[in-house]
Amino acid sequence: MIDHILDFLPCATPQAWLEKAVDEQDILLIDHANCEKKAAATAMNLMYRHTRKTELLKKMSQLAREELLHFQQVVEIMERRNIDYKRISPSRYASGLREMISQEEKKQFIDTLIIGAIIEARSCERFAALIPLLDDDLAKFYKSLLKSESRHYEDYLSLAALYSENDIGESLDMFLEKERELITSPDELFRFHSGVPVN
Repeated sequence: MIDHILDFLPCATPQAWLEKAVDEQDILLIDHANCEKKAAATAMNLMYRHTRKTELLKKMSQLAREELLHFQQVVEIMERRNIDYKRISPSRYASGLREMISQEEKKQFIDTLIIGAIIEARSCERFAALIPLLDDDLAKFYKSLLKSESRHYEDYLSLAALYSENDIGESLDMFLEKERELITSPDELFRFHSGVPVN
């Protein structure tokens, strides 16, 4: 189901992260909720800033609705498990990718779409990797997310190609190499998109 995403990403999630995720499911779910909320906000922000791009408006409105539904579903799972939705700091992952966004306005837009594709792809890959390791309830939920997360990755990538005046291959390779570094290097903070746990 996600072979195309495994081919797209520069590396698989390290085993050490998966083991940490099983041990830290409260933090995993809290940060997952935060990620869904941020994903919806990103889609809405793109819609507000690019009102004349019809294809973007259609795809981002669907994406925002789905991400908010996923946020609601994660919150409901947390409620059932008596997990307090406490404030936690974000990982370095998204900010590390955003640091590489071009200063040129037109390029900023394309770079933002490329980053969106990479984040959605990594989320999908991690859901798939976690499914065999989790209890039936959470595994079923993560399996239900695979199709939509995979489509979100494809939507972001197709929009980047559609609106870019140039081939996006070089920029994509640059961001994917940064993503590899963030995923495979030691990371003191455990989060949904964090790197290799150091403790």
